[in-house]
Amino acid sequence: MACTSCSTSDGGAPKGCKNNGTCGTDSCNKLTVFDWLSNMSPSNGEAIFDCVEVRFKNGRKEFFRNSEKLTLSIGDIVATVASPGHDIGIVTLTGELVKIQMKKKGVNYESNDIPKIYRKASQKDIDIWSVARDREEPMKVRARELAIHHKLEMKISDIEFQGDGSKATFYYTANDRVDFRMLIKDFAKEFSTRVEMKQVGFRQEAARLGGVGSCGRELCCSTWLTDFRSVNTSAARYQQLSLNPQKLAGQCGKLKCCLNYELDTYMDALKDFPDYDTKLITEKGDAVCQKQDIFKGLMWYAYTNNFANWHVLKIDQVKEIIAENKQKNKVSSLEDFALEVTSEPEKDFNNAMGQESLTRFDQPKRKKKPNRKRKQNAESAVASAPAKSEQTQNQGGNNGGNNNSGKQGERNSNKNKNNRNKNHSNKSNKSNDTKSNEQRKPITNTKNENKK
Repeated sequence: MACTSCSTSDGGAPKGCKNNGTCGTDSCNKLTVFDWLSNMSPSNGEAIFDCVEVRFKNGRKEFFRNSEKLTLSIGDIVATVASPGHDIGIVTLTGELVKIQMKKKGVNYESNDIPKIYRKASQKDIDIWSVARDREEPMKVRARELAIHHKLEMKISDIEFQGDGSKATFYYTANDRVDFRMLIKDFAKEFSTRVEMKQVGFRQEAARLGGVGSCGRELCCSTWLTDFRSVNTSAARYQQLSLNPQKLAGQCGKLKCCLNYELDTYMDALKDFPDYDTKLITEKGDAVCQKQDIFKGLMWYAYTNNFANWHVLKIDQVKEIIAENKQKNKVSSLEDFALEVTSEPEKDFNNAMGQESLTRFDQPKRKKKPNRKRKQNAESAVASAPAKSEQTQNQGGNNGGNNNSGKQGERNSNKNKNNRNKNHSNKSNKSNDTKSNEQRKPITNTKNENKK
């Protein structure tokens, strides 16, 4: 279905046609309909249906009558009627399927008010159209600045130029009515073109702009969903979803459209369940339903005087108790009908190939190695400290002996007394004390004594 310019290159990377929805095979368009009647000719010589479907920017589609009986196929660029001038669009559907689409949209195909197609677009028309399309993005930025300058509570979401470039349609969203008369005047002066303002809803805005939903796929409203049905919070209640507005709301700020997809299946499954508000009357007290499991067919009940303890019952057992209560008979207790809850073993995730964790290719963090140089420097500093003290003592002893031998004798006697007191008080650490005493022995100068 992809066009040749959109297909992948030799290396597997997408080329990217950058045609902005103007591919020849129409594969880049939004909300396309598969023409399964394209290879079938009309039976009994019937004429081909004379209306075609034409798509404009961002999924805007309209029906036009081919009054000139042009040979049109899907992907042809045509010039259509507009007010004023003409518009350029792409044919997205032809034949009998157009009649079905018109019935679906509520358009009377027999009416004379259906606009017509002028001709196939020429190269000059396509050039003017592409130039006008290139002006839309910078105009959008400037238009938002002007709206902020006028302090209007509105958001300009998109701009669409007419095919001949004579008119620009500004699509905006707002919660309330907005007086934009002065804004239109500024737009006309700034952009030198006719201006038309059109308000759209938040869902229509999301459909026009597109995006990726929380499921990881493109938004349904911008790819295939054509009608917006109302979504209520009751749809989430029936499916037993948590009423968290952040999870239930889509990019448009409204409830997600996908809440309605499985609602009918849940409603059919809930038909077999008893009413949620029905109370079970027992001799032990009344019981109220707290939870339902639609897939397993289980219901959790708790006594009104003890909501902490829940009892699991099957649907058939609940119906049996309700039938007894209708006959004005009380059941002894819920424990007689409750199922024994067994804790299931936890299942560890293992993929099909039995590989390791997802972080097996990550580089492990390196452990810090102890710095041996720092330890060696610290040990050498500790060892050098007592050696320095001995050197200072030796220097002091020598100087004192040379200067005055009497003073040296008094100092040595005082040191001996202090050493004796220390040895007497520290008898428990003899080994350590002996070493310290050997280092602290008084130094005597034999030369001076010999002189005396």
